Amino acid sequence: MYPEELVVPMRTDLTAVGFQELKTAEQVDKHLKDHKGTTLMVVNSVCGCAAGGARPGVKIALQHSEKKPDYLTTVFAGVDKDAVTKAREYTLPYPPSSPAIALFKDGELVHFVERHHIEGRTPEMIADHLEDVFEEYC
Repeated sequence: MYPEELVVPMRTDLTAVGFQELKTAEQVDKHLKDHKGTTLMVVNSVCGCAAGGARPGVKIALQHSEKKPDYLTTVFAGVDKDAVTKAREYTLPYPPSSPAIALFKDGELVHFVERHHIEGRTPEMIADHLEDVFEEYC
């Protein structure tokens, strides 16, 4: 587990643009169980592909897309273990992945971007992909 003081800037990178942190399994369940609307959930991470690709890509997509998810949420891998474990139950059958980006509609997973789809891609490439996903599901 990473110390909280280390991850504060990485948390703030998303919360500063409107993401709600889900830090417990109960918060994840409360948000996704019997939920209506679309929710974008970022499985945040301390790794370089989160900093260099996932977080910037998500922010670019949200700035440029006409259609956007109703809710923006995040869980932090390596920090909020119970929340991430619960979130991963909702992203089955995909294996654990961080960073990752999930889109839920009415509490059901409709799209999932795994780490291997983030690594080696520019933020703009990730944003372009997410904009297409938002157009389809939001």
